[in-house]
Amino acid sequence: MQDSLYTAGRRGTGATVLAEKIAGARAEAGGSLAEVAAVATRVNAQARSFGVALTSCATPGKGSPIFELGPDEIEVGVGIHGEPGRRRVPHTTAAEIADLILTPILQDLDPSPGSSVLAFVNGLGGTPLIEQYILFNEVAKLLGERNIKIERSLVGSYITSLEMAGASVTLLVLDDELVSLWDAPVKTAALRWGM
Repeated sequence: MQDSLYTAGRRGTGATVLAEKIAGARAEAGGSLAEVAAVATRVNAQARSFGVALTSCATPGKGSPIFELGPDEIEVGVGIHGEPGRRRVPHTTAAEIADLILTPILQDLDPSPGSSVLAFVNGLGGTPLIEQYILFNEVAKLLGERNIKIERSLVGSYITSLEMAGASVTLLVLDDELVSLWDAPVKTAALRWGM
């Protein structure tokens, strides 16, 4: 994917959560360090994330917003540390924002029609859960139109940029092993199931 205008290289966003959960499950199952590293590397290769911000965040050290947005602008391609993204566009509907996010993800990831994915909508800190579910619904519609099945999903504010309003979407192309490791019991502060 295209680099940010402000920093070198890609940004880690929501795929971090998926890699940590899945690698953790492999470790919990007794996997060797090499096996844990291999599955984390595979998640990284099979996942893409993209975020948009409706507001900036203010870091405690700076005390003021990292970047300024006009009242009708959104920042496209933001990082999880509050970094600005690739460009600014006019604020628009949830459906158009979902398309704006999914287009570069799908171009870069290039999942085959009929693929199964884990779809993760992540709030960036200041986005109400209901708005995250509205975005998820639009993402699900667009993926359905492309014959991509959401086999697993996660919605919530799991990796945030302090109080930034906005969201990221992550898609992870699944296979049987990744589904099994995702479904494995987990008991952490953020993720809890199967216990």
